[in-house]
Amino acid sequence: MPTSPFERTARPRQSRTRSRTVNGRPALSLSTLKPHQVDLRPACASLVCPDCETWVPITGLGTKTPKVVPHDTGRAGKDAAVRCRLGSNRLLIVDVTVKKWQERLEDGHAQTGHRRPTTVLRKPKVAPALAVSQIAAQKQAPPDSDGRPMWLLREMQWALTESAVRDADARRAQQPDGDAPLAAPPVPLETLHPQHRAS
Repeated sequence: MPTSPFERTARPRQSRTRSRTVNGRPALSLSTLKPHQVDLRPACASLVCPDCETWVPITGLGTKTPKVVPHDTGRAGKDAAVRCRLGSNRLLIVDVTVKKWQERLEDGHAQTGHRRPTTVLRKPKVAPALAVSQIAAQKQAPPDSDGRPMWLLREMQWALTESAVRDADARRAQQPDGDAPLAAPPVPLETLHPQHRAS
């Protein structure tokens, strides 16, 4: 936006110019540009200036010396009038026919027309799966646990029954003198080495 009434803004780009000035840079080949950066229709022959990346009309497309119209880098009537010195009046080499350009443009559209932007679906954060013992502990949790952790309940239960369990273990370990348990055969104290029969 102009800040003062005297500030110059970019002029509207004309389709033809009478300037005979020619840019000293090498001529730009239209085949080096991508199909969507060029419009070779006679009614609106234009291209994207490689230097300032704005759409610029092409003058003299049907003559021997087609070139880029002198242009400003900003939008016409809105941005400051900054002349594109590198791209204005640059000669063009028209080495692409309108038919070939149209085919390349349609091929590119056919390849990219069916594409859809992929939306990134974030995976919901899931809590890690519980171990089997944790699941079993949850099922066995008493209803009156008052929200206390399972390990604390286990320790409290063990504290209540610890003395009785230790007494039972001590009584189980006692054996009468000279008597052996009758429930099982005696365990051999020497290592047995069985020998194979000679046949």
